[in-house]
Amino acid sequence: MAPKFGTSGLRGLVVELTEELVRDYVTAFLCACPYGDAVHVGRDLRPSSPQIAEWVIAAVRDAGVDAVDCGVVPTPALALSSLEAGAGAVMVTGSHIPADRNGLKFYVPTGEISKEDEVRINAALGGALSGAPGALSTADAGAAYVARYTQAFGREALAGLRVGVYQHSSVARDIMVEVVEALGATALPIARSDTFIPVDTEALDPETKRLFAGWFADHRLDVLISTDGDADRPMVVDDAQQVVPGDVLGAVTARALGARVICTPVSSNTMIEAEGGFAFDAIHRTKIGSPFVIAAMEEALRDNPAARVAGYEANGGFLLGFNADAPAGKLAPLMTRDCLLPILAPLGAARAADKPLSALLDALPPRFTAADRIQGIESEISKTFIASLSSDAAARAAFFADTGDIAEVDETDGLRVTFATGDVVHLRPSGNAPEFRCYAEASTRETASALVESYLAKLGETLSA
Repeated sequence: MAPKFGTSGLRGLVVELTEELVRDYVTAFLCACPYGDAVHVGRDLRPSSPQIAEWVIAAVRDAGVDAVDCGVVPTPALALSSLEAGAGAVMVTGSHIPADRNGLKFYVPTGEISKEDEVRINAALGGALSGAPGALSTADAGAAYVARYTQAFGREALAGLRVGVYQHSSVARDIMVEVVEALGATALPIARSDTFIPVDTEALDPETKRLFAGWFADHRLDVLISTDGDADRPMVVDDAQQVVPGDVLGAVTARALGARVICTPVSSNTMIEAEGGFAFDAIHRTKIGSPFVIAAMEEALRDNPAARVAGYEANGGFLLGFNADAPAGKLAPLMTRDCLLPILAPLGAARAADKPLSALLDALPPRFTAADRIQGIESEISKTFIASLSSDAAARAAFFADTGDIAEVDETDGLRVTFATGDVVHLRPSGNAPEFRCYAEASTRETASALVESYLAKLGETLSA
């Protein structure tokens, strides 16, 4: 996979992320975007990340800019650190993709880069900056991130819960343990790995899911939590041993914090529009990707600076756009995908209501989502196939014939088809990996899962024919 620069920053095969390429993108970022007085640099636990982080720091300093080495740290913790310092940031991570790939995520002093910033960075490639070498310092970005949640939720927020922490190779594996214990829970660390494991919280493989039942029994768990590799996506398995979809965590978190305006991609669960359970003032649907969610949030805040706006993606990454009231204190805005808030807020809400998390979720409108992917399908092949279905109504009807009559087609991002039954199938090529994703929504969990399984099988047969 040749390195690509887009919604999730720069990503590519490690063997193609050369020092020259990394330095070029970092320098282009410095040429094209504001970065305050310094650039904070963090990294995940991939074997290639320490070397790439060294190249990033060297490029920053060679440009005459001070670098702050934050070491191994969650992406949202790095963003919080740089935001509070009024500085830029670069995170070395490939998120959930395999260890033979890696990448860079860029932040300006106000948060994630925008789509306009991406254009400017690409235009600045090949540029140069010079000056006296920048200084190098270190910072503990994780400490402030932990304090953000321990102070806001308080010592009793999760009192009495036995929380399994699936640690694998997440950069937040120790932070999760520290935070849930500070909030009164008993943390049970599970399956820590010295080898990088590409956990995709949107598409957990069956083998991983089978492990969960044993962990619940062995450790007498009330809930199991985890994140993806760089900790900007949550994973929660409730007391009924069901993986809670990220867009459900997002909706419950937004309600718990008193958000009134929601910005979320077209792929997110439609329960927030259903009667009962939610009463948001406005819901803005976007293309998939945090830059699009952030753009919608910023537009809402321009229209009303006091808007209680929040955003979330189907993967559960949560973005807070207002000063929110948490159980024990205030939460300042953090408009980047975060994993901890959509874990803690639903658990805290269930604990405050003195009910298990599954009971809290069972009271929501009955709309269920599922998602998975086919790997090894190049984006161009996927895009060509989507284009053919989008432009040819007869081909589209034939491909989806097993599910019934098509009531609505949405091409905001990929191809989202709503059937007369109310079921939904959404096909979308990944923008940063050779993957074809399928999302489904239905009135039962079983139907949603069956739709994903069926259409991924059909896609596999069609695209390999």
